[in-house]
Amino acid sequence: MCGIVGLFIKNPKMEAELGKYLSLMLAEMTDRGPDSAGAAIYHDPVAVGAAKVTVLSEDPEYRWDALTQELQQAFGQDAAVAVHRDQAVLKIGTNPADAQRWLQDNHPELRINSAGESIEIFKGKGSPIEFIKNFELASYSGSHALGHTRMATESAITTEHSHPFSTGLDLCLVHNGSLSNHNRLREVLRKRGLTFQTDNDSEVAAGYLAWRLHEGDTLDQALQNALRDLDGFYTFAIGSKDGFAVLVDPIGCKPAVMAETEDWAAMSSEFRAIATLPGVDQAKIWEPTPAKIYSWHQE
Repeated sequence: MCGIVGLFIKNPKMEAELGKYLSLMLAEMTDRGPDSAGAAIYHDPVAVGAAKVTVLSEDPEYRWDALTQELQQAFGQDAAVAVHRDQAVLKIGTNPADAQRWLQDNHPELRINSAGESIEIFKGKGSPIEFIKNFELASYSGSHALGHTRMATESAITTEHSHPFSTGLDLCLVHNGSLSNHNRLREVLRKRGLTFQTDNDSEVAAGYLAWRLHEGDTLDQALQNALRDLDGFYTFAIGSKDGFAVLVDPIGCKPAVMAETEDWAAMSSEFRAIATLPGVDQAKIWEPTPAKIYSWHQE
């Protein structure tokens, strides 16, 4: 049992309060996932051709200042490192693929949470309330965000195993449920060049979508193919550079609620998270139809 929240801002005047409302929603999911929490926030994009990479260190005394100096020597003085506890957002003047390769070659001790132009992913063990405070989640502005609270069932309680998972540029996934064919599918995807950092089934689902997008699918097409290739029960919320999507398995085993107003679109595992949003009394509210893809994108 885990908790999912997603918020897409339609009214630009509300973007300054994205983190505030995401925090309120995520806090309501604490009971569904007390083990750990995470969030993916889309905001403050770097220039086209540059990279934003969020990394995680297992060393509490990690020398982020030394990493900053290395990045500036390798990529120029504009390279920057913003530290958030045991994680950091790197802004690097090269494309995201080259930035990831450099980090993997020179700093294999760092785990890459996400890479792209606008995404930042933070994760943490323990209470979601503490996660929100520790990463000052309410202070963020942006266009859209996803959050997850985890009750571990299929893998260890670690920061690395926490959601969201990202295996493609500006792409992430949060998941409530369980996949039955993830081990076989992981090996298939590895043969196609994908790499995985954990044994979590949700990372396989994220990797599958990244592969389908690389093969030329749109996000909606990738999700349609997922209905055929991913075996299990699930509610997925997927973030991309310009929006987010929701998909419930064909049986509809896991709970989900959706709502939309002129200002925002949102989803959650339970309505109480959506009830924190402004104007919810005027919202269209519904439960997603199994196997139907719902998506919102920036114009």
